[in-house]
Amino acid sequence: MRVARLHAAEDIRISHEPVPVPGPRESLVRVEAVGLCGSDLHWFDQGGIGDAVIDHPLVPGHEFAGTALTGPHEGRLVAVDPAIPCGGCPMCLEGHRNLCPTVQFAGHGHLDGGLRQYMAWPTGLLHPLPEGMTAADGALLEPLGVALHAWDLSHARAGATVAVIGCGPIGLLLVQLALTCGAGRVIAVEALAHRRAAARSCGAHTVLTPEEAQDPATWKQLAGLGCEVSFEVCGHDETIRTALLAARPGARVMLVGIPDDDRSCFPAGLARRKGLTLVLVRRMKEMYDRTIELVSSGRIDVRGLVSSTYPLEQAHHAFGAAVAREGLKTVLDPQEP
Repeated sequence: MRVARLHAAEDIRISHEPVPVPGPRESLVRVEAVGLCGSDLHWFDQGGIGDAVIDHPLVPGHEFAGTALTGPHEGRLVAVDPAIPCGGCPMCLEGHRNLCPTVQFAGHGHLDGGLRQYMAWPTGLLHPLPEGMTAADGALLEPLGVALHAWDLSHARAGATVAVIGCGPIGLLLVQLALTCGAGRVIAVEALAHRRAAARSCGAHTVLTPEEAQDPATWKQLAGLGCEVSFEVCGHDETIRTALLAARPGARVMLVGIPDDDRSCFPAGLARRKGLTLVLVRRMKEMYDRTIELVSSGRIDVRGLVSSTYPLEQAHHAFGAAVAREGLKTVLDPQEP
């Protein structure tokens, strides 16, 4: 099978390797769609994320779906949960599988991810997709799950005014979720014109440039005391400051973005005077049943976020385009020649 392995920053190579043999309680999956996530771009562009660095050739990719070729879902299109928690630690037993200290995650550490034609994966982490959903739809259930987990943690109430700072795929999914879950008003902030247009298409009531959003008077005019919840989905210090500016006193500020250098700074006085609660978002919990329902029912559109699809052989070009923030969601199809 063809495999894309990342050897170092900006060094991704196509190789030919044996098709894996499923072990006990595993199924063989033919991978048909892999979305490139912001964390994948950190691996490609910088050779790591925070204190995790590439120390051996690794197959990236944790947003993926395909067809199960063996096991109880044989012949079915399935979305693949990329996280393999231990299942027995206090975090897992309390329902916080995303906080398992020994969780294994596809495309991270020593566990190869989805940028290959076939993979053996725990059968219990395969989620059959209903008729009408595509492999690319299934791959985007993972970022939708992250957005949904962030929404759950925000404790946002119906009718709330919500800010979304950063309109990449997860930010755009948060715009849609906020509207679906009853937000009274959604204000989006984005630097790139084509992503501002996408935020409008997703239903954001107001879309601002970063320059407009850094003026406190803008938020006073739009939201009075400010937004009940503010989602920061970029990971930059300036966007965190914008999220704090957008928030009303006593609000929750959700830090979803991952910083480039494993450091985040914010104006402490601004956050303290407002009595803000800053919440860091770590991946997701058990979200697949809910995300499948949201997409299959038409409440959330993931298909419209896919802006380009590449074959595996063009992985380097696909990563480069995604790092340059071209389009919205970049997807690779390992089965394409």
